[in-house]
This record gives sequence, structure tokens and C-alpha cells, in this order.
Amino acid sequence: MIQNPILKVLSTFSRHNVKALLMGGQACILYGATEFSRDSDFLVLADQENLDLLQSVLKELQAEVIAVPPFEAQYLKKGHAVHFRCQHPDAVGLRIDLMSVLRGCDPFEALWNRRQMIHLQGDAEPVRVLSLPDLV
Repeated sequence: MIQNPILKVLSTFSRHNVKALLMGGQACILYGATEFSRDSDFLVLADQENLDLLQSVLKELQAEVIAVPPFEAQYLKKGHAVHFRCQHPDAVGLRIDLMSVLRGCDPFEALWNRRQMIHLQGDAEPVRVLSLPDLV
């Protein structure tokens, strides 16, 4: 059986208890859309404690920044995305895009409060996903 690299990324985020919401194409798939996506997009809380947890996730996934800007709170808070490429054998080549501000959307805390928890078959931890109305 071929292991889905997205599952490795999702389980790593859950295990480290990062305040992050899956969004983009992968979130659409979890809601039932026939979408094709080769990356994972996350909305993250850009406070120091959460970014430290996120740093542990990125280290475990052997994720490296692949474009500017660098992975710093100041850029996330301005609305920039930071892009990574995983090197972990279970997720090699998978791209992770992180954002903390979505133009035209509520702040992170409001989006977090409206999040959906989606249980994947056989997965112990649910995936935290941007709510469907917020995703649309």
C-alpha cells in the first residue's frame, strides 16, 4: 500500500498540538470535493508559543523553506505565505504553505472558533479544518 504523504503531515501537526487549520485543496477534498492538490495549506496562529511548536513539526518533517520570505512571525503577520518542502521519507517532496492572515477573512481566533474537526478513517486525531463557509 502506498502511504499518503498528506497523512504524515496532518498527523505530525496534530501530535505537536499546533494551532493550525487545514485549508485550500486538501480541505476541499475532506469536505467531499473532487479536487487535486499536491500541497498542504495551513492557517496558523503566529504567536511565539505556536511558532515554536510549528518549528518542531517542520524539523520532524525535515521541511526546508523553498521561497522568500523566511519563516518569521513578522512576515506571517503581514499576510505573506511561507513555503516549505518536506524531506522526510514519508512525505518527501510534499509542499507545505503556511499563512496566518487571510485577506477579506476574520482574524485567526475567529476562524479557529468556527473550525471543523474531521475524523479520517483509522486516524486517532481529528484534522482541524477551516469551516466550510470560511473556506468558500
